[in-house]
Amino acid sequence: MSTSEILDELPNLTKRDREEIRLKLAELDGNGWDDDADPLSDDDKLLIAARIAAHERDPATSIPWEQFEEQLKRRSGE
Repeated sequence: MSTSEILDELPNLTKRDREEIRLKLAELDGNGWDDDADPLSDDDKLLIAARIAAHERDPATSIPWEQFEEQLKRRSGE
């Protein structure tokens, strides 16, 4: 199967199938595939550090991933 044939078939796959493909590609490419191509800027790093510090000061302001995911699905109509 050619690359163009694979790309043409991607829209026909389920969301779960596409996620499996993403995971396999990440496994094949290694963990550093995004570090060199798109590094975080200093501003991004500062923002992340500030948000982690805010969470550590008041952990009650966060919610578990499952709860967030459920809210997101309700908002998007899934």
